[in-house]
Amino acid sequence: MLICAGFVALGLSIPGFVVPGWPRTPFILLSAFCFSGSSQRMNRWLRRNRLFGPYLENFYTKCGIPVWYKVLNIVLLWGGLAVSMYLIQVWFVRFLILPAVGIGVTTHLLLIKTKKTAKPILDTQEN
Repeated sequence: MLICAGFVALGLSIPGFVVPGWPRTPFILLSAFCFSGSSQRMNRWLRRNRLFGPYLENFYTKCGIPVWYKVLNIVLLWGGLAVSMYLIQVWFVRFLILPAVGIGVTTHLLLIKTKKTAKPILDTQEN
């Protein structure tokens, strides 16, 4: 049952890669929890997976996420919300709910620790 729940959670994380505001990390973490309690093979597969592994690695090591990832997600989030605001005619969704989601997700992304990147190779200046 835990393996099935892990796959369901993993499936629920996939729309988060293309749908702004859809949470993906909580579903990936839930999937990892289910797999860790049921199948070490599935847990290893998930942690080594090219798509899902980096989320788990960043969570377990608490090293944060890169700046480019924050910027890309915020741009995609607000772009998707702008399209949704244009298409949705219900005023409280357009002017209250969608902006609140955008502000909440943007705040969350900005509060996550920023991952330090390696020193640029072209930077040859010594202190």
